[in-house]
Amino acid sequence: MLDFHIYDVFTDTPFTGNPLAIVEGADDLSTAQMQTIARQFNLSETIFIQTPDDPAHTAKVRIFFPTAEIPFAGHPTIGCALHLAESSAQVVLEEVAGLVPVTILDGTAEFTAPKIPRAQEATPDPATMAAALGLPPADLAPTAIGHFEGGPSFLYVELATLDALSRCRISEPAYTDVMRASGGTGAIYAYLPTGPNAIQGRMFDPPAGITEDPATGSATALLAGQLNAVGGLPATGTTAFALRQGVEMGRPSNLRLTIDTAEGEIEAVRVAGQAVKIASGQIRIP
Repeated sequence: MLDFHIYDVFTDTPFTGNPLAIVEGADDLSTAQMQTIARQFNLSETIFIQTPDDPAHTAKVRIFFPTAEIPFAGHPTIGCALHLAESSAQVVLEEVAGLVPVTILDGTAEFTAPKIPRAQEATPDPATMAAALGLPPADLAPTAIGHFEGGPSFLYVELATLDALSRCRISEPAYTDVMRASGGTGAIYAYLPTGPNAIQGRMFDPPAGITEDPATGSATALLAGQLNAVGGLPATGTTAFALRQGVEMGRPSNLRLTIDTAEGEIEAVRVAGQAVKIASGQIRIP
């Protein structure tokens, strides 16, 4: 039997935020066994804790959707770091995408993204994107649709109103057309600026088994690339944003995005949030 813990991440309120399964003692598990356990939990992500390759680091981790392994994800990083530290500390996680340092202070964990967002050329046209979200084209803001990669990859579309954001629903056959136009990327992050340095978003990724995600740390990190591309960041400086996600799902989540820029280029991206333990138990080894 393996010990596991369930945390709600990007919240300090139980039964909100994004649920996460943390499985301990995973050194001897095969990839197939981890995938089976992740499919059993059927949460957006499950993280497995292993002995680090470098003893100077806190842990080696592997992260799984219900359908596949992923190289990096934000809410597992935040939840796992808080679980391992549970106090003010510096945690370093060995993830497939690279080393992820996490600073924990007063119950809030902040990670530095392992990769700077990289723009991808393949993007759908606005009409197809709108149709994929079940919206008329007029519900999209005039800013360009973005496609950014940094481990995972996401499509970014700014909407015109909160009402439009609330009406988003994945719709076929346009959604398949979006995936085809973007080279296979099916994760869509729809967002809207709601005030000075405030953003509300929704993230959909059906191929990963995630109809909608209550809080997506990796999409928040890569949003830095979109914001820079559409002129939402100063050429040089540090800018912080407060983000809300999961509102429409009844699982409101709070995330903080901080971006360092220099001469128009992104130098570093950090994402912060809290987490609260919900359950602990044991699970059979497949």
